[in-house]
Amino acid sequence: MKISEDIKPVSYLKLHSAEVLNQVNETHRPIIITQNGEPKAVLQDTESYENMRNSLGLLKLVAQAEEDIRNGNVAPQSQIFNKLEKLLATNE
Repeated sequence: MKISEDIKPVSYLKLHSAEVLNQVNETHRPIIITQNGEPKAVLQDTESYENMRNSLGLLKLVAQAEEDIRNGNVAPQSQIFNKLEKLLATNE
C-alpha cells in the first residue's frame, strides 16, 4: 500500500473518475484530491464513510459520559435500572 497511489490531482479525477471510484470502493482507502499541488478534498467510499461517522458518534457519547463523570452527574446502577423498569412497566 503506497500512499502515493492515493493522491491524485483534480485533473486526473476529471479524466479517470470511474477508475478512481473503482479504486476507492475496492481498496476502501480514501483518495486525496489535490489542486495546484495542495490537498483540497478527500474521496471516500460510502461504507468507510458510514463507519467513520458511526465511530465519531460513539466517541462523542464517550466524551459526553466522561464529562458527566467529571461533573459528578452520576447515579448508582440499581437506581437507573429501577427507573428503566418503571418506565417499561408503564409503557406495557
